[in-house]
Amino acid sequence: MYNTNEDRTPTQPGDIYSGFAKISFDIYDGGKKSALLKKSEHEFKASGFETESTKKSLSLEIVEDFFNIKSFEAAFASREEAKKSLYEQLQRVMQFVIAKVATSDDVDRLQAAYDTNIYEMESLRFKIISLKKALELKVGKDIATLDDSKFKEFVRGELELTDNIKALIANRDALISSADSLSSIYSPQIKIEDTYSIYGYDRYDATHPKGLDNQNQLLLSLNMRLFDMGSVLKSKESILINSQALSTQLSYSKKEQTMFYELALEAIEIGRVKIKSAKSALVSAQSAFVTISKKYDAGIVDNIVYLDALTSQTEAKALYERALNDLEIAYASYYYYAGKNIEEFLR
Repeated sequence: MYNTNEDRTPTQPGDIYSGFAKISFDIYDGGKKSALLKKSEHEFKASGFETESTKKSLSLEIVEDFFNIKSFEAAFASREEAKKSLYEQLQRVMQFVIAKVATSDDVDRLQAAYDTNIYEMESLRFKIISLKKALELKVGKDIATLDDSKFKEFVRGELELTDNIKALIANRDALISSADSLSSIYSPQIKIEDTYSIYGYDRYDATHPKGLDNQNQLLLSLNMRLFDMGSVLKSKESILINSQALSTQLSYSKKEQTMFYELALEAIEIGRVKIKSAKSALVSAQSAFVTISKKYDAGIVDNIVYLDALTSQTEAKALYERALNDLEIAYASYYYYAGKNIEEFLR
């Protein structure tokens, strides 16, 4: 501090400058600082859990998009094979029509099936493109190709709370700590301070004497709120109501996690049964198509039977690949709702 007076007053020199050091210690604050510290710690934890929750949720979406793309690609490949078969038969029948051993309606049926197959292929192509664009947005990079990937051998583990639920717990605890900090306002606040000051003077004389060269001051203070019309109490009640709302949400979220966890387990068991059935259907459809193709080439069956057999084989192939990929998605859902990190179980 520096103070100068152009017109000096009695008992005070013209210039005074000083410096001081102060040590202050809160003897008792009703637990306010500790409550605020706990609040900050809980908020920090909640922020971390929310970040991890977002990452894991995004990982689940990425896995779902990946295996859905694989399913659509398999369906597209199956349609591609059907396209080749239909084209070959279409060319063959057209030659028969020219030779007048087949009628134009045989060509029309094959042409309709061929064009419908192309329509379905283009629909699948758009779905693949759309999902790839969505996947590129989520991973933040362009995707040229997708390598095959699967989950490691499934091992059932213990259910852990998801990061979303952990964040709710931390936010609730932060509110409770905030309410505790308000409660301390009604407690006595006891503080001790020690201040040591050094002074210097200029332009002083007998009529304007200088003061002390140094001074040490010890202060013990006690503050206590006696009346505030209950404003702090109402604020505390408001915070506690919010914490109770979070507790209700927390209870619901725990039940929801358990429900989706159990559904994921059911999806895994059902998925295994579906794969077994789809594989059996595929083997039967392929065998039937081979037999009917030979009969069709020999003129024993008509093109309606042939087209039914081809359609059954095409759909069976797509269905089998879909069943395989749906099981992988079920694994991802299980690990997510079990509170695990999905990436750790991928290979």
